[in-house]
Amino acid sequence: MIDDQKPRPIWRWLRLAGNLIACLAILATSAAAIVWINRTEPTAEQLKSTRQSTALVETVTVQRGTYSPQLVVLGTVQPAQEIVLSPRVNGQLVEMSPKLVPGGMVRKGDLLLRIDPADFENALSISQSELEQTEASLQIEEGRQSLAKKELAMLEGTIDETNRQLVLRQPQIASIRAQVSASKAAVERAALDLERTSIFAPFDAQILSRSVNVGSQVSTGDELAQLVGIEEYWISAAVPVRSLRWLEFTQSDDQPGSVVVLRNSDSWPESVVRHGRVARMIGTLDQQSRLARVIITVQDPLGLESDDPPLILQTLIQTEIEGKPIEDVVRIDRGLVRDGDTVWVMKDDKLEIRETEIVFRDAEHAFIRSGLDHGDEVVVTTLATVANGVGLRKLDPGSEQVETSGQESAE
Repeated sequence: MIDDQKPRPIWRWLRLAGNLIACLAILATSAAAIVWINRTEPTAEQLKSTRQSTALVETVTVQRGTYSPQLVVLGTVQPAQEIVLSPRVNGQLVEMSPKLVPGGMVRKGDLLLRIDPADFENALSISQSELEQTEASLQIEEGRQSLAKKELAMLEGTIDETNRQLVLRQPQIASIRAQVSASKAAVERAALDLERTSIFAPFDAQILSRSVNVGSQVSTGDELAQLVGIEEYWISAAVPVRSLRWLEFTQSDDQPGSVVVLRNSDSWPESVVRHGRVARMIGTLDQQSRLARVIITVQDPLGLESDDPPLILQTLIQTEIEGKPIEDVVRIDRGLVRDGDTVWVMKDDKLEIRETEIVFRDAEHAFIRSGLDHGDEVVVTTLATVANGVGLRKLDPGSEQVETSGQESAE
């Protein structure tokens, strides 16, 4: 049996009304919160300001004047005088100087070696005897000629000129006089050979090597010792051909060449230097480097008369050659020359990029003829943004602020 449909209970209607009231309450609360937030938030005000980008830089002030470039190259130490000592006669060595040792010092005229002179003394005695004999023969023949003149006086007018010379014994006297001249030459030769048995130092020198000892049998051309002069050394340096016009070569004592400062970091203290002069140029290019070679002279190379450190032969040494003065130029560090030979200049707190005419560059500096003026401030700091008109601000030397580029400041 199907029951009759009953009406819905009232409590369901009450639940629906409650849900509706709750939704309305939530909506009203949300709307009130939005209104309150909008009324209480801060109001944004527009600031009338500008932002100006400036770079904090360091500058150097340049000066126009006369400057001498420094050409820094390497050179090789060489002796100015070097000989291999050889005998001019044959014989046995009987005496040797105690100074004739590697590293020993000798003065000009010092006796170094002596060859046994006995045979040469004997040869000189024989030559002198032969000379005396021929001179005696000449005196005898001159006496005979005197007698012949007396006999000829009685036969005057009866003898022709040819027989006259024979009667006066003129051919015989001429022959004996020739023998006298030959004997004198033989004596001089024997005396010279005897003198050559003593071997002397040809100049003030240092001994590099010795090849013989007392008792050695030597012949002409044999190597006895190797000597180098100690009054002067040469330094052969290679320089670019384009730099030759800035060097001065020695013309005379009154016109010396360019001053050269010598440094040797391998064996000398950093503060110790020596000095030399550019003497002359070798008239050929180095086949490998294609550089020109110049000779630098150094007096007293071993420091015997001073406290200067000694030069060692065949070593490489740094040479700083002072070039001819360049007039009316600005000298700046090479690192301040930018791409395209331009220089950054700070003027009226703005960057100017200037093209320059560079006359010469040495190892540290560039010498500028035009493009910079006396008193210009050249920018040292590297900039992130490079363009004409970029704002610059000079770094305060007393500030501890770090150097930066492209720093921005708001006004």
